[in-house]
Amino acid sequence: MRLTIAHTTQYRYDHPVQYALQQLRLTPKSRAGQAVVSWDIHVDGGREELEYDDHHNNRVALVSFGDGRTEISIRCEGIVETADNSGVVGAHGGYAPLWLFLRSTPLTRAGNNVRKLARQAAGDHSGDLEKLHALSRLIGETVLWETGYTHSATTAEEAIDHGRGVCQDHAHVFVAAARALGIPARYVSGYLMMDDRVEQDASHAWAEAHVDGIGWIGFDVSNGISPDERYVRVATGLDYTEAAPISGLRLGESPERMLVTLQVQQ
Repeated sequence: MRLTIAHTTQYRYDHPVQYALQQLRLTPKSRAGQAVVSWDIHVDGGREELEYDDHHNNRVALVSFGDGRTEISIRCEGIVETADNSGVVGAHGGYAPLWLFLRSTPLTRAGNNVRKLARQAAGDHSGDLEKLHALSRLIGETVLWETGYTHSATTAEEAIDHGRGVCQDHAHVFVAAARALGIPARYVSGYLMMDDRVEQDASHAWAEAHVDGIGWIGFDVSNGISPDERYVRVATGLDYTEAAPISGLRLGESPERMLVTLQVQQ
């Protein structure tokens, strides 16, 4: 499938910003199941300082914004060819060793809630793949998809407490529970072409786990499936903070408003 993506993030400030530095993880990866045909990033109000591949093999652009800006815009657009591999990404790659994906982070630390889900998912299942599919179903039943209950700093434990959350929370809970089962897992940010709309409110997130003999496999808890040809992988990390599309810092105390427009279509 050939997907066309147009994604704009606009920041507005009540007072001029003295200085801002942003990391952009907005370039899709050409890997098993997808090939980037074309991709461009345009920044209005700033300049690209450098570009590099991080330890997760994410393409990162470091962008600075000079003094006096009250509006900053980042637009990326391109075409990606995708295939349905039933969620299988395959062999581990990149610079980070596989054992690193067993390490917890503040957002994915396994407490009583996560460990309980992990034990329930393991149940009578002997194989890792069966456990992971059971875990995905169980999280979807335990943390219902609903906005307004969580935010970008909500932990896996807190999301289970709320019983509500969005794709980011589902991915964090899955990653935390998989690691509690001794299975390497990571967070994925990217795009999903929805069947009922072109205009979307935000990009998407899901999780991947590494199974011996198969490699990395994707699990989208929010939609109850493994990623197919409608998905585009962009960045991976131990949690949201390492795979966020845009992250950074700024000087000044002016309130920030963010507007996102996103189109994903065939």
